[in-house]
Amino acid sequence: MNSDVQGSSVVSVQGLPICSALARNINDGIVSAMSAAIQSVSERAVEELSRGSLTRILIEGVEGNIILSKAGNNAILCTLTKPGASLGMVFLNIQSVSKKIAELLD
Repeated sequence: MNSDVQGSSVVSVQGLPICSALARNINDGIVSAMSAAIQSVSERAVEELSRGSLTRILIEGVEGNIILSKAGNNAILCTLTKPGASLGMVFLNIQSVSKKIAELLD
């Protein structure tokens, strides 16, 4: 576990929660729906703008980051980090966890 990570959620590409470890004040249903919508729009943008295949989505906020990553063909890993997080280490962790999730769900 990386100390920069504040929580995470695995969601289906259809926008349904699979499992989550988020703060109690965060609605995992809303996180799931938003993650799937953002992922879908981002994949379309990457395709339309000839940027290859989508690797990850990083949304930076004043209070921290939201990182979305494909976890195989059926799931998305949504990770919340602290502001100023060491993104290189977080990305490595996300890549490893996404592969494990893909092995389980694909």
